[in-house]
Amino acid sequence: MNSGLQRPAKKKRGGYVRLQCKRQVLPNNIISIGLKMTKYSQEPSNLAKSAKAYGAHLRVHFKNTYETGRAIQGKMILEAKRYLNDVIEHKRCVPFRKFNGGVGRCAQAKAFKHTQGRWPEKSCRILLDLLTNLESNAEAKGLDVENMVIENVLVNRAPLGRRRSYRAHGRIIPFLSHPCHVALIAVEKDENVPRFTPEAAKTIKLNKRQIARMRLCNGKGVAK
Repeated sequence: MNSGLQRPAKKKRGGYVRLQCKRQVLPNNIISIGLKMTKYSQEPSNLAKSAKAYGAHLRVHFKNTYETGRAIQGKMILEAKRYLNDVIEHKRCVPFRKFNGGVGRCAQAKAFKHTQGRWPEKSCRILLDLLTNLESNAEAKGLDVENMVIENVLVNRAPLGRRRSYRAHGRIIPFLSHPCHVALIAVEKDENVPRFTPEAAKTIKLNKRQIARMRLCNGKGVAK
């Protein structure tokens, strides 16, 4: 695809390689190259009955948010909000399954068949705000919020925030933060009727004792 951009030419001067670029104006029909509003790594299974929410460069720890998002994936929206509020109140914990180095054990993790867990309050509040945005987007499309399940929670690393920390003897070391990008996708559940199979229509064979027991339960007495 020829977008009007030329490859920069290289000129060698004094042993150094110098790049020389020509400034060109893009045509009006090309708004941006490689830039979109929001790119989701996964599309919902049913696009017409789905809603999305996205947060970029969130000032919250990536690892804590990853584990919290993994805990609410597959839950209903209202159920996930109740769970996050319980985590903030320390009634339930978030199991740390992947990034669990140095994470202590707690008894509340037994509910998830795990041993390590924590209560990342800031991550819970960020996800609660995104769930509220997700509800608004679903209501704008006319979907039933009470019947929507969180199909995908994607948490990616964002560029590190750089600060400085001043140490002894005039040294300066980096003091980095670890923000993240979060994408939520929720889909309205369909009440599917199970498909008829010949195996499900097989007759059940009962012996005489089982038939007599069924008649006793129905109040017809024992057959002679």
